[in-house]
Amino acid sequence: MTHRWWLLPVKLALLLLTVIFLIAALAAVLVYPTLPSLESLTNYQPKLPLRIYTADGALLGEFGEERRSVVKIEAVPKKLILAILAAEDDRFFAHGGVDYLGVARAAWANVSRGGAREGASTITMQVARNFFLSPEKTVTRKFNEVLMSFKIEHNLNKNQILELYLNQIYLGQRAYGFAAAAQTYFGKTLDKLSVAEMAMLAGLPKAPSRNNPVANPVQAGKRQHYVLGRMHDLKYIPDTEYQAALKEKLHVRHDISISEAPGDYVAEMARLLMIERYQDATYTSGFKIYTTLRKVDQVAASEAVRQGVLDYDRRHGWRGPEAQLELPLKLTEEALDDLLQDYDEASDLIPALVLAADPKQVKVFAKNEGFLDLSGEALAFIQKSLQDKAKSKFKPGAVIRVAKDSKGHWQVSQLPQVEAALVAMNPVDGAIRALIGGFDFGRNKFNHVIQAWRQPGSSFKPFIYSAALEKGLTPATIINDAPIVLSPAQTGGKLWEPKNYDGTYAGPIRMRMALTKSKNLVSIRILQTIGTRYAQDYITRFGFNAEQHPPYLTMALGAGSSTPFQMASAYSIFANGGYRVNPYYIERILDARGKVLAQANPVRAGETAERAIDARNAFIMTSMMQDVVRFGTAARAMQLGRGDLAGKTGTTNDQVDAWFCGFNPSLVAVAWIGFDQPRSLGGNETGAQAALPMWMNYMGRALKGVPETALSVPDGVVSVIIDPASGKRSSEGKVEFFYQENLPSERPSWGDEGAGEDVKSQIF
Repeated sequence: MTHRWWLLPVKLALLLLTVIFLIAALAAVLVYPTLPSLESLTNYQPKLPLRIYTADGALLGEFGEERRSVVKIEAVPKKLILAILAAEDDRFFAHGGVDYLGVARAAWANVSRGGAREGASTITMQVARNFFLSPEKTVTRKFNEVLMSFKIEHNLNKNQILELYLNQIYLGQRAYGFAAAAQTYFGKTLDKLSVAEMAMLAGLPKAPSRNNPVANPVQAGKRQHYVLGRMHDLKYIPDTEYQAALKEKLHVRHDISISEAPGDYVAEMARLLMIERYQDATYTSGFKIYTTLRKVDQVAASEAVRQGVLDYDRRHGWRGPEAQLELPLKLTEEALDDLLQDYDEASDLIPALVLAADPKQVKVFAKNEGFLDLSGEALAFIQKSLQDKAKSKFKPGAVIRVAKDSKGHWQVSQLPQVEAALVAMNPVDGAIRALIGGFDFGRNKFNHVIQAWRQPGSSFKPFIYSAALEKGLTPATIINDAPIVLSPAQTGGKLWEPKNYDGTYAGPIRMRMALTKSKNLVSIRILQTIGTRYAQDYITRFGFNAEQHPPYLTMALGAGSSTPFQMASAYSIFANGGYRVNPYYIERILDARGKVLAQANPVRAGETAERAIDARNAFIMTSMMQDVVRFGTAARAMQLGRGDLAGKTGTTNDQVDAWFCGFNPSLVAVAWIGFDQPRSLGGNETGAQAALPMWMNYMGRALKGVPETALSVPDGVVSVIIDPASGKRSSEGKVEFFYQENLPSERPSWGDEGAGEDVKSQIF
């Protein structure tokens, strides 16, 4: 009988496998009951960030430990699912949690290629690991992972498992889930992704850090091509789509913001409010805040502030490079990018390294943009520096800024030193429509709209004039625009000899014309007439703090302190016919399930709001400020082609602060510009020059398509023809508005005895 000795090793191997199987089965029987409950899967409650939106749903900001957006499986594009399956688990819908064929294939590939090159974790196993297990690579953890996978497959269907995976998996850049990753890397929702972008995202789960298109674009590209190849091999996409996806140039976002509208300052205001109310739960509970801002207004305001600051900066010339660095021997993109790591983009101003420069051309390397050749108009800002070779600061290694102009052409720029702010609100109910607290939140988080207490200058004059109307003065009252010397007792400081901005004096002038031309001496005489204590008390009707505006004659020229937010609120009283509304910026707060936790209930002008000033006062003051826009210090605003605009320029001593506060019946906006450490903006940098263009830029876009609204004359206001020279009634002249109890007397004939005394009595 022939001995089959060669069967002995086989029998031993089978016996060993049997023993291993029995031990594994026994372990499974013992371990399975101790596995974690699936409640975290069946009652999925991920950490969701706080999100802040505009009233029309544009994302302004996000705060949280994890960047995540939860989506239903039905909302995920089919091709994205196919890309994920191709990259991670193409037999997902065929296996029961563990893909034995996949294990065998991976094992063979690893043996044949020498080393662990392929894994065999299914999507279900990844869900088990992400929710319940540690990432450590041990036999025990892997065993538990397999058992958890069986348990998950037994209790959930495939679509439920896939939905959990799509929302939970980490994909780099603090993004958890594919919806968050789409916004983070491409600024898109899932339904807007191209196949090439889908493949890029599908390649991330394997190694989010190594395959990250922001941190490692080369490796990310290789992984993306692998995923596209798998999709093609599995017949998920046809050849034409595969070839097109390979050639598509991806535009990966390099900034960390995923906002859809510029709103950092408002988002920070909302965050602080939520921290005060909900503490640490603010960052993980999925709260949603809908503000009163509108996306179109916010974008317009942001661009207006940015352009206003850059225009001011260009008017004052090139200051030189930010730094001088030593260039590497090899000018590779990687080496140059490393040099610029400490220089961040600010409001689309890109840091760049000068590589070579002459009067006709400058070669630079711009961060995240690559090599650029600048010539012609691109060098207009720095032409003087380029011409003077001895003093030129444009040397290789200089750090400068480049930006695209309105036509998309690159040009040399620089980081501005000046700051600016703009806030706009609906005067009917106080809803804030736009709020830009500074040039760039990343550089300066100080919110100038609500935190900057600055002198309002001449933009404060309308409140003094409004007080004068209540004291019996009228737009036709003649006041002397002439030099005056004021004692320390009158100014609260030292001897003061105020002047008009242009250094000229008009003599006797109507109050309306004095406001139109912003005559300082007239404002001072008005305040002398009505009394500083009365004026200080009166301005509190507009929401000003009396202590911020001491009762001295300097108050007439806006020497107190106000914020742009206060000024917008105060001007809204003129715009809405005399009612005090409370500015607010949060419309409602929702929890993660959409339940309303808080809802704004604003008062409305003409309904529930309290009256602050007489409707007649608001009407007459508005008509006077319309003249400021029509042919006064803000006449430039007539370029907007509207007849319902009103407002007032503001310039402080030595041009330290420049303002424009303006409105129509549906929108109030305040623009301010100045330095954080107060100093002169420059000799000609008045409110009309530096602030008004920002206001116009914003209002032109915010009011586009909005019909003009004519002022309606309230009861108790009478229109009378007056003589412009005397302010008296006349048969011919100009139409003026008066309180019915304050009508002017008839103008005496110049030949009559005492005519001169009558006119003189109207002069203060």
